[in-house]
Amino acid sequence: MKFKKIITTLLISSMSVLAFAGCSSEETDTSSAETDVPAEAIVIQIGFENSMSEPISQGLVEWQRLVNEQSNGALQIELFPDSQLGSKNELIDSMLLSEPVMTLADGAFYADYGVKDFGIVFAPFLFDNWEQCWTLIESDWYKEQSTLLEEKGLKIVSSNWVYGDRHTITVDPVNTVADLEGMKIRVPSNQIQSIGLDVLGATSTGMAFNDVYQAIQTQTIDGAENSLSGLYGRKLHEVAPYLILDAHVKNFTTWVMSADFFNSLPEDLQTILVETGKQAGIYNNGLQETADVEYLQKLIDEGVTVTEMTPEITAEFKAKAEAFYDHADTFGWSEGLYDTVKAAMGE
Repeated sequence: MKFKKIITTLLISSMSVLAFAGCSSEETDTSSAETDVPAEAIVIQIGFENSMSEPISQGLVEWQRLVNEQSNGALQIELFPDSQLGSKNELIDSMLLSEPVMTLADGAFYADYGVKDFGIVFAPFLFDNWEQCWTLIESDWYKEQSTLLEEKGLKIVSSNWVYGDRHTITVDPVNTVADLEGMKIRVPSNQIQSIGLDVLGATSTGMAFNDVYQAIQTQTIDGAENSLSGLYGRKLHEVAPYLILDAHVKNFTTWVMSADFFNSLPEDLQTILVETGKQAGIYNNGLQETADVEYLQKLIDEGVTVTEMTPEITAEFKAKAEAFYDHADTFGWSEGLYDTVKAAMGE
C-alpha cells in the first residue's frame, strides 16, 4: 500500500503559540505565555471509507480546523475520504509500522487485533440507548481495554463520536427477522460483526464499503448494514430499495492511530489532538442527530420502503441475537464479560 508522503514543507517563522496543554478552545487565553512553533508542521493523514457528504466527514473537517487553530499550525490533519488511503485493515496494519495515519475503527476490529474483550461493544442489541454508550467509554473497564490496545501498538485518540444506529438495507423486503434467512449481507471484515449478522439468520460477507454498490448491482450480495448516512451517502438505495430500521448496533466509533507515533508527539500536541477530538466529536454528534431525520426522509422520498421496528419485531430480533453470546469462547472473551460490561454501562 502506498501512502502519500508526510508533508513537512510548511515553514512558520517568528510566530508565538499558546501553551495549550489541558485547555479547550473555550478556555484559550490569548495573553498566555509564549512558546516556539516547530519549524515544520507535523501532518497526520486520516483515511476513512465515508464520502465527504456524510456528517462524520464534516466532523473531521471541524477537527482539522480546531487542530490547526489550537496548535497555531504546528499540527495539521489531512483528510482522505472514500478509502483513498486503503481499507481499514490496511490502515491499521500501517499504524503497527508507526505510520502517521489515523482511521475510524471499533471494538470489533480491536478484537481481531488482540484485545478480545473489546469486541463486545459491537454485539447486536447490547445497548438500549446512547447514554449507556457514553457511560461505558468513561468506565474503568473501557480505560483498561484502551490500555491493552495501546500495548498492542494502537492508540485510541477519541471515542465520543456517534456513527449512528446501524440498520439493514436489502434488495427484498425484511419485515421480520425470519426474512433475513439466507440473505448475503455486507459487513466490515471482522469476526464480531460477521457472527453478529449470522446469528440473525443472514450470511455475512466482508468487503470494503466502497465495493458494496457494485456487489449489490451484480447480485453478489443482497444488501448491507450501516448508518443511515452511510447507506444514503453510498446511494445503496438505488440498488437495494428496502430498509428495516433494526438498529442492531448503536455504533459509537473511535479514531485510532499508531501508539508509537502518538507518543512521539510533544505533550502539548498530544493534548491538543485529544481535546480537539472530543470537541469535534460533540460537533459530529449534533450533525448526526439532525442528519438521521433528514436522511430517512430522503430515502423515503427516493422510493425506499421502510419497515419500522415494533415491540414484537424487536423482541424477535433480540431473541435471535442471544445466540451471539454462545460464541464467547470463539471470541476468546474473559469469563463473565457480558455481566461486567452491563455493570460498566450502568445496568
